[in-house]
Amino acid sequence: MEVAVYNGENGVSESTQNNALKRKNLPTGHAEEIAISHSTFKAQRLKWGNAEGEAKALIKPKRQKKGDPSIVDGAGAYRGPWARYEDQDQAYEDEAAIAGEELASDEEYIEEAIVPPTMPALPAASTDYADSLETSETTEFHGEEQFDYQGRTYMHVPQDLDIDLRQEPGTQKNYVPKKQIHVWKSHTKAITSLRFFPSSGHLLLSSSADSKLKLWDAYHSRSLLRTFSGHTKSVTDSCFSPSGTTFLSASYDRQMKLWDTEYGKCISRFTTGKIPHVIRFNPSEQNSHEFLAGMSDKKIVQFDTRSGEMTQEYDHHLGPVNTITFVDQDRRFITTSDDKSLRAWEYNIPVPIKFIAEPYMYSLVRASPHPSGKYVAFQSGDNQIVVYASTDRFRQNRKKSFRGHNNAGYAIDVSISPDGQFVMSGDSGGYVCFWDWKTCKMWHKMVAADGPVVCAQWHPQESSKVATAGLDGAIKYWD
Repeated sequence: MEVAVYNGENGVSESTQNNALKRKNLPTGHAEEIAISHSTFKAQRLKWGNAEGEAKALIKPKRQKKGDPSIVDGAGAYRGPWARYEDQDQAYEDEAAIAGEELASDEEYIEEAIVPPTMPALPAASTDYADSLETSETTEFHGEEQFDYQGRTYMHVPQDLDIDLRQEPGTQKNYVPKKQIHVWKSHTKAITSLRFFPSSGHLLLSSSADSKLKLWDAYHSRSLLRTFSGHTKSVTDSCFSPSGTTFLSASYDRQMKLWDTEYGKCISRFTTGKIPHVIRFNPSEQNSHEFLAGMSDKKIVQFDTRSGEMTQEYDHHLGPVNTITFVDQDRRFITTSDDKSLRAWEYNIPVPIKFIAEPYMYSLVRASPHPSGKYVAFQSGDNQIVVYASTDRFRQNRKKSFRGHNNAGYAIDVSISPDGQFVMSGDSGGYVCFWDWKTCKMWHKMVAADGPVVCAQWHPQESSKVATAGLDGAIKYWD
């Protein structure tokens, strides 16, 4: 390498005598181009560079002593890391003297008050912490009257209909719906879940990305009954308790809330600091006060609604949890996750009893148990619905696979009719598809929306009524 070497008083060249005779080409000496190796150059640079560093260190200002921690004020008081430089006090006095305001010996130097700039008001989202939790939930009743002439609310199962809503779901034979009979519009953003009232189905609960939940009448005037407001971000999932008197909501604001269905009061709040993706009450009578929530941090957490405490944590998944399905008379449950696996658990025991992860598997994003209790249908990310046994072995039923719809990129509901005869699913192209459970053949496909249909639920009692909803915020009722 060629470099310019300076030959002054501290030059590196050894031929100083020859260079002295040459004419200076720098004010302090002569510089010439010579070829030296990289290692020599580096050694010289370190040698003279260190000298510069030592010189700088000599002129580095020194701080005053830290002082004694036991002395608060006065001479020798503790200054710690806030100690000034030794000549800093003098610098202040010099500055003041230049301005013609030299300080007297008994005066203190006082900085001029700094006027704070006028800051714009912070957005509401950044001051959420200031809201009181007790007053952040509100509810609004939209019906004509809250009580009928006998003092009953909308919780009362209507008995003036052509159908007995108090019978066991699945006793009627189901048929595929043919036409749209009603549209509910009130939500301003995409619908994220639809839930019929347990057993009777006379009420319909919807949750939306507009952070609200709404309760609708499925009979009579089919009107909006109540709005539940309390979340600050999109609601991810909702779930009725087995009795229907309360329901849970989960949201991207990391909160899970327990609501009173009848009067709209928020009974309690639960959080782990992570986003809940799916939430499910335990359907059994003895554990109906407990619920499971699948979180974004790969855990499934179990809460007791009576105490508000977390009672168990199931931590084996490797990705956010998508579905939770109770099976085997509610003694076990199956979970699926973005890690493309399926795990089965005994309730209250945080170790999986079955783990299924095959290389050809895709993420299973939605689930629906078959009324027989022997199978669970899962919406798979590769445009098909797959079926797994919910008995001891939890094996995939290879003969049952429902295809012909598009779901890739969306979490689209799958729902099985109460009599177990039909499988229904939404579609990313705006269709609702129906298959025959036994033959796996597509029975019917109808246009239900302009955009993706992400929510689809069978009515638990009616023979051919279903509710669907999509990204447009409208809920459609079919018969």
